[in-house]
Amino acid sequence: MRVWKFGDNIDTDAIIPGRFLTINDSKELAAHAFEGIRDEFSKEAKQGDIIVAGSNFGCGSSREHAPLALKGAGVQMVVAKSFARIFYRNSINVGLLPVICIQASEISEKDSLVPHTGEGYLEVSGKKMPVEPVPDFLQRIIDAGGLVAYAKTIRSEDLCIK
Repeated sequence: MRVWKFGDNIDTDAIIPGRFLTINDSKELAAHAFEGIRDEFSKEAKQGDIIVAGSNFGCGSSREHAPLALKGAGVQMVVAKSFARIFYRNSINVGLLPVICIQASEISEKDSLVPHTGEGYLEVSGKKMPVEPVPDFLQRIIDAGGLVAYAKTIRSEDLCIK
């Protein structure tokens, strides 16, 4: 797995430029991820890669295409100091794990990163960095592959108020 490092305020236009918003297939979107700011990403990203960023990752417009493009590129999670609220939720909705780590800016592309999010930390080149826990109900959505896949697992009787 590879770490891809980005700075603060990476907006959804940087993740997937607006001219590609007519595409809804995650693999096709992935071919254009970070186009114009980091062109090698779409050619070199592999299954299991991790994006690490600073503050306010995913700011800008509320396009679901941004986390969908990252998931299509094989990104297993995005680690950031903070996320734009709508990007955070859109990530969960498409099954991409957003992880808040206050120390994210200390992680470099040269580091090895092993996630232990269930235990509340990342192992970064042998050092433990704490992460905020993902609430159980959101983790279930991610584990299912996104909100639509999760909704298909719910039985109608589970929706009734008792």
